[in-house]
Amino acid sequence: MKKNIYWLFLSLLTCTACDYVAEDERLIAVEKAQAKRVVLLEDFTGQKCLNCPLGTDVIEQLLTEYGDHVVAVGIHGGPLGYKGNANNIGLATEFGDNYFRYWNLEYQPIGLVNRHGAVNYSDWTKAVTEELAKDSPLQMELSARRDGDQIAITVQETALSSDVTGKVQVWVLEDSIQAVQFMPDGSRDREYIHNHVLRKEVNGMWGEEVKIALSDTEEQTYEQEIDAAWNVAHLSIVAFVYNQEGVVQVVKSKVE
Repeated sequence: MKKNIYWLFLSLLTCTACDYVAEDERLIAVEKAQAKRVVLLEDFTGQKCLNCPLGTDVIEQLLTEYGDHVVAVGIHGGPLGYKGNANNIGLATEFGDNYFRYWNLEYQPIGLVNRHGAVNYSDWTKAVTEELAKDSPLQMELSARRDGDQIAITVQETALSSDVTGKVQVWVLEDSIQAVQFMPDGSRDREYIHNHVLRKEVNGMWGEEVKIALSDTEEQTYEQEIDAAWNVAHLSIVAFVYNQEGVVQVVKSKVE
């Protein structure tokens, strides 16, 4: 009986010793870092487009719901864009027309959500919600400040969980532009407020090549001349990285 008790005590002592590992000697599984996804919604719109204010309503709801996790850009152009005249401000641009044609879009309003194909405005909420559920391998930072008649822009990308190859694109946006807009009831609202309007492509229509190795940070700097037609107090800069799989990450900052 005493022998059995001895072996039982020895077994318990051995197992206890095996179970204990000092805290500084324990192996901890660490997952690769991921960045929270920010979603780019490119709204192809036009001042002569009766239903485009309905698309704007959806965007406002998304911004209210998700805040800075959604970046909306109003791209004026296409058949319902308006370039203006001596009496009326027009927001359509040549590069807006080029984007519309490149994506083979057929009507307005229509959008691209992280560049995964054209999406009708009635489906933007679903598409944005699905994209928000994903992680991103890329973290981006952006600063934009006025320096005389120029905007000094710095963009940084850090690859957190994998190498990232694609293009970095930088745009100038303007909010609070009062200009005519056709409304769903057929009327014209000459005091309509247009927000997140794409004003300028800073680094070309398609941006420039970028490759970020895992754990590395890449940086780009730009100087953009301020157009006399822009209200500097309402300007912001948007930068994003995209490739054949869509938009990897996007960031937005007001011009300080």
